[in-house]
Amino acid sequence: MLSFNDTPFHPATLQLTGIPGMQTGHAWVALAFCILYLISIIGNLSILTLVIREPALHQPMYYFLSMLSLNDLGVSFSTLPTVLATFCFNYHHVGFDACLVQMFFIHTFSFMESGILLAMSFDRFVAICDPLRYATVLTNNRILAMGLGILAKSFITLFPFPFLVKRLPFCKGRILHHSYCLHPDLMKVACGDTHVNNIYGLFVVIFTYGIDSAFILLSYALILRAVLAIASQEQRLKALNTCMSHICAVLAFYVPIIAVSMIHRFWKSAPSVVHVMMSNVYLFVPPVLNPIIYSVKTKEIRRGIFKVLYKSQS
Repeated sequence: MLSFNDTPFHPATLQLTGIPGMQTGHAWVALAFCILYLISIIGNLSILTLVIREPALHQPMYYFLSMLSLNDLGVSFSTLPTVLATFCFNYHHVGFDACLVQMFFIHTFSFMESGILLAMSFDRFVAICDPLRYATVLTNNRILAMGLGILAKSFITLFPFPFLVKRLPFCKGRILHHSYCLHPDLMKVACGDTHVNNIYGLFVVIFTYGIDSAFILLSYALILRAVLAIASQEQRLKALNTCMSHICAVLAFYVPIIAVSMIHRFWKSAPSVVHVMMSNVYLFVPPVLNPIIYSVKTKEIRRGIFKVLYKSQS
């Protein structure tokens, strides 16, 4: 029987799930998620504040890093309401339309991160392969245009998703397998013809992750060729060291995505907790690791942090 707010096709609310098998340890899980959110939010806000306040960081590399930090904040704030409600307040329900909105923002920020990492690889390519033209190629206007282009591409490609989901009836229950809303999870409880959703979803993944990762690999192939042409070993190591932070950020983003894809394709009988934990890694690890990576590996960021700490103590 339908509830008062239900329609024949859509439930009024969907039920979110925590982590399977850990119902008795939700307090510890809630604490872990709160710590991750704190590290992510404080770390990325600190990077943004440093780049804005320090004139020495007003360079293309750090403008792209600001975009990455802003995007990671978007990822964190997209999942935060339902994750905290599920684990901290034991509230497992989300409105159907609210779920679609959350799904849209989670996937949009995820695809934007891929585009920003591609833009950062282009920055490293120009800096190493054509350093004399670095300032003229990566002007402020071009950086702004690249940022707006990444935003527009992600928004336009993801905009049809909520409408494609909303046209489907939901007759396989209303229980989702995560503490937030994802498109593949919604497809598991939807019925009717989902071919359009699946085909369009595959197109978007190839159009974003596939193309972006291919160009990132191409840029690093060209960077490696240019570095190997440098006569001095010390200069080669110095040039490669400028890429280490970005390489770590790319690995932190793409390795969980590849792992999730491999598990879904080749280990379909895996326990549900494996799928849930890998999805959590895919969404929570990059926003937490990126500010740590750039703070540890980038001398200018470390110098800015020490400068702010020194001023606060003085």
